[in-house]
Amino acid sequence: MKRDEVPQYRNRVLAGARKAVYAVDENGEIGAVASTGWEVEEIVTTLALDDFRLHADEALARARRAETSPLEYHMYAQRMDLPTLAQSVGLQRWRVRRHLRSRTFARLSPALLRRYAEALGISVDALRRLPGQ
Repeated sequence: MKRDEVPQYRNRVLAGARKAVYAVDENGEIGAVASTGWEVEEIVTTLALDDFRLHADEALARARRAETSPLEYHMYAQRMDLPTLAQSVGLQRWRVRRHLRSRTFARLSPALLRRYAEALGISVDALRRLPGQ
């Protein structure tokens, strides 16, 4: 992509921020150019965010019925999926999936709760609670 072809769509998802996009200048050299995004990027990002919101809402309803743990809600609310969370806490997926069960989650050690809380960027108290509790 040439420098003057770098899209400047004003992607709402970026909220006014700019990001670096590599482009070729008139001398054929590659360099970073500030971009405010492009339409396709905004559409795809918005769809992905809507998907995470939907999963978080469904997990919240299940967690309120004690069918899953608050961990599942917080995972989706923080825009993570199971593989991402497992990688972030350094556990295998099957262990994280097991921790999504409300009974198993209630018995997790304080050290493991801290690892989850740190990966999700929230406190341990917030991890144990659901919104509105």
